[in-house]
Amino acid sequence: MAEKGGYGTNTTIIPLGDKGGGYRPRTIISAVSEIQQFYVIESQGQDIPSDFLTLEGSLDLFKIGVRSGFNEGLFIMLLFPLFSFYLLPFVIDTSDLLVRGMVSLVPYLALVINTLLCIYISRYYVGNITRRAINSLFIGRGLTLLLKGFLIYVIYQLLFRLSTTEYVWAVARKFSNPEKVYYGYLSILPELVPLATETAIGMCLAAIGPYIAAYLLDCWRQRKKTKNMRKIQQP
Repeated sequence: MAEKGGYGTNTTIIPLGDKGGGYRPRTIISAVSEIQQFYVIESQGQDIPSDFLTLEGSLDLFKIGVRSGFNEGLFIMLLFPLFSFYLLPFVIDTSDLLVRGMVSLVPYLALVINTLLCIYISRYYVGNITRRAINSLFIGRGLTLLLKGFLIYVIYQLLFRLSTTEYVWAVARKFSNPEKVYYGYLSILPELVPLATETAIGMCLAAIGPYIAAYLLDCWRQRKKTKNMRKIQQP
């Protein structure tokens, strides 16, 4: 007879990553859905065979994490300079902190959304298979974000060091209004490294944030479980 929730001891389980017709997630949303299914089974006390999450299945989740981190980092690398060094200082000329803050967050939207999604699935960090699946996803995404954050910091450090007045003027002369470009770039030059540092730190926090959430939730569950066991053992 099936257990509550539709999963019984006789449920047929197809290993993730099995080429014999098994379902293979392709996006972070489908990966989260797969992890939720693992959680439903294991949270009901049903043991999933250790080979259920195959090596190929773990690699699939790792690749999804890598793609997610790569897309988030690429989104930031493309939009961060456009918004921080062009739109905000020259186009959106306003002193309204709310407007400036909302516009500044646009390059980080994908990063914030996916980070919140990863923190959300941290609540499923229970059971052997579910933990392995979440770890594979988090590691792929985290490593990519750390690498992208490091690259952004290094690139802007190099750009800052190469931005001598002679070099900036040589580049500005290629534009129709060289003086505006020259003085405009020099006005934002002191902000290059601080903004790059903030972005790199933000990406690092986004990489490790889901791990911290998973760890804290796991500690809370263990503490709650221990507390309940003590109540049961009391005469």
